[in-house]
Amino acid sequence: MFLDGDAWRAYFDAMEYDAWRLETLAVYTMPQEGEGLRRFLAGEPLTAEATAAWTARVRGYRETGRRIGRVHVLTRPLTDYLRYEFAHYRHNVEAGEDVRILDLTDRPNPGLPDQDFWLFDDRRTVLMDYRPDGTQIGRRIHDGDAAPYSAWKRLAIAESVPFLEYVKDHG
Repeated sequence: MFLDGDAWRAYFDAMEYDAWRLETLAVYTMPQEGEGLRRFLAGEPLTAEATAAWTARVRGYRETGRRIGRVHVLTRPLTDYLRYEFAHYRHNVEAGEDVRILDLTDRPNPGLPDQDFWLFDDRRTVLMDYRPDGTQIGRRIHDGDAAPYSAWKRLAIAESVPFLEYVKDHG
Protein backbone atom coordinates (compact mmCIF):
# COMPACT_ATOMS: atom_id res chain seq x y z
CA MET A 1 0.00 0.00 0.00
CA PHE A 2 1.30 3.46 -0.94
CA LEU A 3 0.94 6.12 1.74
CA ASP A 4 0.64 9.79 0.87
CA GLY A 5 -0.96 12.95 2.17
CA ASP A 6 -3.59 12.46 4.86
CA ALA A 7 -3.19 8.66 4.81
CA TRP A 8 0.53 9.03 5.60
CA ARG A 9 -0.14 11.54 8.37
CA ALA A 10 -2.81 9.29 9.93
CA TYR A 11 -0.54 6.23 9.73
CA PHE A 12 2.31 8.18 11.32
CA ASP A 13 0.15 9.72 14.04
CA ALA A 14 -1.25 6.29 14.98
CA MET A 15 2.02 5.36 16.65
CA GLU A 16 1.57 4.39 20.27
CA TYR A 17 5.03 5.09 21.70
CA ASP A 18 7.75 5.41 19.08
CA ALA A 19 8.52 6.42 15.50
CA TRP A 20 12.05 5.89 14.25
CA ARG A 21 13.72 6.43 10.89
CA LEU A 22 16.82 5.14 9.14
CA GLU A 23 18.13 7.63 6.56
CA THR A 24 20.73 6.42 4.10
CA LEU A 25 20.96 9.04 1.34
CA ALA A 26 23.37 11.95 0.97
CA VAL A 27 20.76 13.93 -1.00
CA TYR A 28 16.98 14.06 -0.75
CA THR A 29 15.33 15.98 -3.57
CA MET A 30 12.18 17.34 -2.00
CA PRO A 31 10.29 19.96 -4.07
CA GLN A 32 8.96 21.66 -0.94
CA GLU A 33 12.55 22.20 0.23
CA GLY A 34 13.86 23.70 -3.01
CA GLU A 35 13.53 27.36 -2.10
CA GLY A 36 14.82 26.86 1.44
CA LEU A 37 17.83 24.93 0.17
CA ARG A 38 18.56 27.61 -2.40
CA ARG A 39 18.48 30.32 0.28
CA PHE A 40 20.60 28.25 2.65
CA LEU A 41 23.24 27.75 -0.05
CA ALA A 42 23.16 31.51 -0.70
CA GLY A 43 24.21 32.03 2.90
CA GLU A 44 20.89 32.78 4.56
CA PRO A 45 20.52 31.14 7.98
CA LEU A 46 17.85 28.52 8.46
CA THR A 47 15.42 29.87 11.02
CA ALA A 48 13.24 27.89 13.41
CA GLU A 49 10.27 28.99 11.30
CA ALA A 50 11.53 26.80 8.45
CA THR A 51 11.06 23.70 10.58
CA ALA A 52 8.09 24.88 12.65
CA ALA A 53 5.54 22.38 11.31
CA TRP A 54 7.74 19.36 12.03
CA THR A 55 9.05 20.59 15.38
CA ALA A 56 5.49 21.34 16.53
CA ARG A 57 4.57 17.74 15.70
CA VAL A 58 7.64 16.45 17.55
CA ARG A 59 6.75 18.52 20.62
CA GLY A 60 3.18 17.24 20.45
CA TYR A 61 4.35 13.63 20.33
CA ARG A 62 6.74 14.23 23.23
CA GLU A 63 3.97 15.85 25.30
CA THR A 64 1.95 12.65 24.98
CA GLY A 65 4.92 10.47 25.95
CA ARG A 66 5.79 9.34 22.44
CA ARG A 67 9.34 9.40 21.05
CA ILE A 68 10.70 10.35 17.65
CA GLY A 69 14.18 9.39 16.52
CA ARG A 70 16.36 8.81 13.53
CA VAL A 71 19.84 7.77 12.52
CA HIS A 72 21.34 9.25 9.39
CA VAL A 73 24.05 7.07 7.86
CA LEU A 74 26.59 9.15 5.93
CA THR A 75 30.13 9.59 4.70
CA ARG A 76 32.14 12.79 4.56
CA PRO A 77 32.52 15.21 2.98
CA LEU A 78 28.97 16.32 3.63
CA THR A 79 26.91 17.17 0.59
CA ASP A 80 25.29 20.60 0.36
CA TYR A 81 22.01 18.89 1.14
CA LEU A 82 23.38 17.26 4.29
CA ARG A 83 24.70 20.60 5.51
CA TYR A 84 21.19 21.99 4.96
CA GLU A 85 19.63 19.01 6.72
CA PHE A 86 22.03 19.45 9.64
CA ALA A 87 20.68 22.99 10.05
CA HIS A 88 17.21 21.43 10.33
CA TYR A 89 18.42 18.78 12.75
CA ARG A 90 19.46 21.43 15.27
CA HIS A 91 15.82 22.54 15.53
CA ASN A 92 14.57 18.93 15.60
CA VAL A 93 16.83 18.14 18.57
CA GLU A 94 15.66 21.26 20.41
CA ALA A 95 12.08 20.04 19.93
CA GLY A 96 12.92 16.65 21.46
CA GLU A 97 13.75 14.43 18.49
CA ASP A 98 16.61 11.98 19.06
CA VAL A 99 18.71 12.65 15.96
CA ARG A 100 21.86 10.55 15.64
CA ILE A 101 24.62 10.23 13.06
CA LEU A 102 26.43 7.10 11.89
CA ASP A 103 29.50 8.22 9.96
CA LEU A 104 30.92 5.43 7.79
CA THR A 105 33.77 7.53 6.34
CA ASP A 106 36.49 5.56 8.11
CA ARG A 107 34.73 2.32 8.93
CA PRO A 108 32.65 -0.40 7.30
CA ASN A 109 28.89 -0.54 7.44
CA PRO A 110 28.04 -2.58 10.55
CA GLY A 111 25.30 -4.44 8.68
CA LEU A 112 22.57 -1.88 8.01
CA PRO A 113 20.46 -2.06 4.86
CA ASP A 114 20.67 0.46 2.04
CA GLN A 115 16.97 1.23 2.42
CA ASP A 116 15.33 4.14 4.19
CA PHE A 117 12.44 3.19 6.43
CA TRP A 118 10.25 4.33 9.28
CA LEU A 119 9.56 1.88 12.11
CA PHE A 120 6.55 2.49 14.32
CA ASP A 121 6.29 0.89 17.76
CA ASP A 122 8.85 -1.73 16.68
CA ARG A 123 6.12 -3.58 14.79
CA ARG A 124 4.99 -1.55 11.74
CA THR A 125 7.43 -0.67 8.96
CA VAL A 126 7.11 1.75 6.06
CA LEU A 127 9.73 1.51 3.33
CA MET A 128 10.75 4.84 1.81
CA ASP A 129 11.64 4.57 -1.88
CA TYR A 130 13.75 7.08 -3.83
CA ARG A 131 15.16 7.59 -7.30
CA PRO A 132 18.97 7.78 -7.57
CA ASP A 133 18.74 11.61 -7.43
CA GLY A 134 16.98 11.45 -4.05
CA THR A 135 13.45 12.14 -5.31
CA GLN A 136 10.92 10.23 -3.24
CA ILE A 137 8.79 7.91 -5.32
CA GLY A 138 6.88 6.08 -2.63
CA ARG A 139 6.12 4.98 0.89
CA ARG A 140 5.16 1.34 1.13
CA ILE A 141 3.78 -0.53 4.11
CA HIS A 142 5.99 -3.56 4.65
CA ASP A 143 3.66 -6.47 5.30
CA GLY A 144 6.40 -8.81 6.48
CA ASP A 145 8.07 -9.32 9.83
CA ALA A 146 9.24 -6.12 11.52
CA ALA A 147 11.87 -7.94 13.61
CA PRO A 148 14.77 -7.30 11.17
CA TYR A 149 13.89 -3.59 11.14
CA SER A 150 13.83 -3.50 14.94
CA ALA A 151 17.24 -5.20 14.97
CA TRP A 152 18.59 -2.64 12.46
CA LYS A 153 17.18 0.14 14.63
CA ARG A 154 19.01 -1.19 17.70
CA LEU A 155 22.23 -1.62 15.71
CA ALA A 156 22.05 1.86 14.17
CA ILE A 157 21.46 3.47 17.57
CA ALA A 158 24.29 1.50 19.18
CA GLU A 159 26.76 2.41 16.41
CA SER A 160 25.80 6.10 16.07
CA VAL A 161 26.40 9.23 18.10
CA PRO A 162 23.95 11.97 19.09
CA PHE A 163 23.78 14.74 16.50
CA LEU A 164 25.04 17.51 18.79
CA GLU A 165 28.03 15.38 19.78
CA TYR A 166 28.78 14.64 16.12
CA VAL A 167 28.73 18.28 15.03
CA LYS A 168 31.13 19.27 17.84
CA ASP A 169 33.78 17.17 16.07
CA HIS A 170 32.66 17.55 12.46
CA GLY A 171 30.98 20.97 12.32
